[in-house]
Amino acid sequence: MTKIQESMTFQFPGTSVAVNRMGYGAMQLAGLHVFGPPKDREQAVAVLREAVAAGVNHIDTSDFYGPHVVNQIIREALHPYPEDLVIVTKLGAKRGADASWNPALSRQDLIDGVHDNLRNLGLEVLDVVNLRVGPPLGVVDTSIEEPLTVLVELKEQGLIRHLGLSNVSQKQIAEGRAITDVVCVQNLYNLAQRQDDALIDELAKDGIPYAPYFPLGGFTPLQSSVLDEVAAEVGVTPMQVALAWLLQRSPNVLLIPGTSSLLHLRENLAVAELVLAAEVVARLDAIGAVVQER
Repeated sequence: MTKIQESMTFQFPGTSVAVNRMGYGAMQLAGLHVFGPPKDREQAVAVLREAVAAGVNHIDTSDFYGPHVVNQIIREALHPYPEDLVIVTKLGAKRGADASWNPALSRQDLIDGVHDNLRNLGLEVLDVVNLRVGPPLGVVDTSIEEPLTVLVELKEQGLIRHLGLSNVSQKQIAEGRAITDVVCVQNLYNLAQRQDDALIDELAKDGIPYAPYFPLGGFTPLQSSVLDEVAAEVGVTPMQVALAWLLQRSPNVLLIPGTSSLLHLRENLAVAELVLAAEVVARLDAIGAVVQER
């Protein structure tokens, strides 16, 4: 397998941190519904090691994946970490005993979350922490000043290097940037769900990376006859086409597709070499336009 194109990198604003745009999302390393241990822990470790060996230096995670399980697997697989590896985690949620996803935005929740991430990852400082505000499939447009201020304090204590935002609106991003430097935004976005089109362009102007989660549609994979047709024409899978479209959408887009399969990992990483023709991109763009009209 070839190394990820080294020229395909993006630097977090105001930092010396540059990452390959093809990263890895670790959520699927947990058990069913992102809860409990995986069926095959050895393969989870192997996927992480192969990703890094192939040039991935941006891993997205959270201690509420599992909970704790995914970060512990990352530590087992990769610690001591390569110097250029950037681990981005997120706070703002916690798991119930019934596998429920619950808000965790209180001062103590955030403090505990930082220390849980540090302990389970085996780190003394977290590279990037995203404040996760809204639910996974939407945005709650409330003030983020209180929880973000707590994270700023933890940053000043030397426990966090950089801060980002997740599940947020343009209004919340503006509020956040008035409080502290925001080095990345992570929101729901993919070929069919295009609500952040204007936001991506706005962030690109300021050099702020945007990491779309559920880039392949999430737990309900993207389905489109156009996507299938393009994939057949290009000779790759529909999911590879969807990822390639995201890479070409804007130079500030950082991909974090997740998988617990070595085969799917290799397919995802191969997208860094895939270039879609302009007419193909135009056909794919129409998918989002149709969805938004419904």
